[in-house]
Amino acid sequence: MKPILGILLGDATGIGPELIAKMCAEDKFSPYCRPVIIGDARVLEMGKKIAKVDFAVQVIDDISQIKWDGPVPVLDQKNLDPATITLGKVDTNSGRVTGDDCVTAIKLCQIGKIQGIVYAPFNKAALRLGGYDFECEHHLFAHYFGIQGTFGEMNVLNNLWTSRVTSHIPLKDVAVNLSSEKVFEAIKLAHKTLTKAGLKLPRIAVAAINPHAGESGLCGREEIDIIAPGVEMAKKENINAMGPFPADTLFINAFKGDYNAVVTMYHDQGQIAIKLMGFQFGVTVAAGQPYPVTTPAHGTAFDIVGKGMAKVSATEQALILAAKMAGWTES
Repeated sequence: MKPILGILLGDATGIGPELIAKMCAEDKFSPYCRPVIIGDARVLEMGKKIAKVDFAVQVIDDISQIKWDGPVPVLDQKNLDPATITLGKVDTNSGRVTGDDCVTAIKLCQIGKIQGIVYAPFNKAALRLGGYDFECEHHLFAHYFGIQGTFGEMNVLNNLWTSRVTSHIPLKDVAVNLSSEKVFEAIKLAHKTLTKAGLKLPRIAVAAINPHAGESGLCGREEIDIIAPGVEMAKKENINAMGPFPADTLFINAFKGDYNAVVTMYHDQGQIAIKLMGFQFGVTVAAGQPYPVTTPAHGTAFDIVGKGMAKVSATEQALILAAKMAGWTES
């Protein structure tokens, strides 16, 4: 049977409720999964009004009550009155509720009620104000899932995956935060995640950090002393890793389909490339979590919230990817 996925409305002051309402109205969920909307039913109703759509829902208190041949099920959390928030603004209560709904979905995964999570965009500042003081939602997921090993963010666009060794740190600190072990762990995480998504032996290219991959040490030794040994460590684990390659040409070949994934050394090294190719279709995967967790790569879009302009393209791609990772296969 199609996997049961928890669908989170995201931050209520952003475009999340509108996106999920549009997905429901356009029947985007049923081809890939059995969806359960997790959040306040009133927030979903707000999303319907913004999107100017309508559809029937079945409000439930427990997943066991769902009639799968009936209307869209909403596990009503009864935790946020839309009248108390302002659209397009960072809101403490909305951030708290966003985190609370996330924890609810995690617990449902842990007891086997759902097989994965797709969430509309979160606002990191609101999460922190709401009491979830994590660097980002990936750390929130890891904390409540009890992850001890490596985890992180991966981005997907047109079947190309990207991940990184360092993330939200200043550029001046990147080189000193690299090690062969960290490079190896990033490659291994990418391999594990792509394998879970159905790729048996993914081709993983690793980016250099210096111009022209260091020019054999003339322009930096990180490639020789750190990155190449990390790649070799991965190869010894039968991971199909290669590199390091100069970053300015690597993505040209990657977008041609030469590789399934690219591991970069720092945040913007991969983010700029992949977003230029089609940000509106990008998906973010919470790699290293025990269950599929995906979201559209764009943010809460405070600049267009409430206008009915939000596009569901990335959310639909996030759904499809989560369903595949949870076991759905095309017939």
